[in-house]
Amino acid sequence: MPDTTTPADESRAAATSAREARSGYIAVTVFPLLIILGGVVGYFAADTVSQAAPAVNPLLGIVMFTMGLTLRPVDFGMVAKRPLPVLLGVIAQFVIMPLVALLVVFILGLPPEIAAGVILVGCAPGGTASNVVAYLARGDVALSVTMTSVSTLLAPLLTPILTLWLAGQYLPVAAGPMALTIVQIVLVPVILGVVVRLLLTNLVTRLLPILPWLSVLTIATIVAIVVSGSADRIIEAGLLVLAAVILHNAIGMALGYGAAALFRLPLPSRRTVAIEVGMQNSGLAAGLAAQYMNPLAALPGAVFSVWHNVSGALFALICQNIDRRRAGAGRTQAPDAAPVDAR
Repeated sequence: MPDTTTPADESRAAATSAREARSGYIAVTVFPLLIILGGVVGYFAADTVSQAAPAVNPLLGIVMFTMGLTLRPVDFGMVAKRPLPVLLGVIAQFVIMPLVALLVVFILGLPPEIAAGVILVGCAPGGTASNVVAYLARGDVALSVTMTSVSTLLAPLLTPILTLWLAGQYLPVAAGPMALTIVQIVLVPVILGVVVRLLLTNLVTRLLPILPWLSVLTIATIVAIVVSGSADRIIEAGLLVLAAVILHNAIGMALGYGAAALFRLPLPSRRTVAIEVGMQNSGLAAGLAAQYMNPLAALPGAVFSVWHNVSGALFALICQNIDRRRAGAGRTQAPDAAPVDAR
């Protein structure tokens, strides 16, 4: 069938791509700033903000509902079409990050409260911002959406079990009530969001551009509440928590990429697995820690919410620079030269 694409169509497509790229850059640069602002407000207005502690779970429900609004049934179809990368990514998510958390706790000799919080972050499902980062890193966005969705649906079972097993030695963990809470604030809102999108497709499509902003503002509010609960110890523990978060995130991304490379997944899928493994739903971890552990245990989740957006933006920038260099090298090759292996 002949190609009927016109120059005008190509121009519109380029303009749309440019707008999406600008929107993505704004997301990964402004989102961390908003979350940092939430932490600052929580620290300096601790007495006032801490009174909103009961609102953390409903706010998490809002975040997960907005995630559900962005999903479609077709997003789950990849599980059947491409089971290997999805299965590999989800297994890596719930194996690599919990084990890396234990490694970080051992290396840094973290106190029990912070150790339990770091481990809970490692046992959380994939982060909602990972899909934007996968797009900016020129990864496999469809795989990213599917991995985030599947790990989120598995969270009510795996997150409490892993947390009880790995963090129970540091602090008491109420796995049963935690599982019920995750069902209430994660599973139910996500499913509800998917149903609402099916019933009100046109309305939800018009709202899609503002959903990330609603999500990040809500996460910033959660971070403010979490920080307010441990404001009296944040200076004492802040640098230690930051070191733990950076190590946890960096090692997780590196091992995620390595696992994908070991199974010879294509380059876009390797980038996506690295992002999905390294970026956690740290807002959920912070909320669960505040409810079932103590305020200091929630601090790693709050800091992770900021850092994984920063590291994700840096990773995307590195990936784009690599692609530009490869494209430049390809243009300078002789016509009969062998193509560059994208893997």
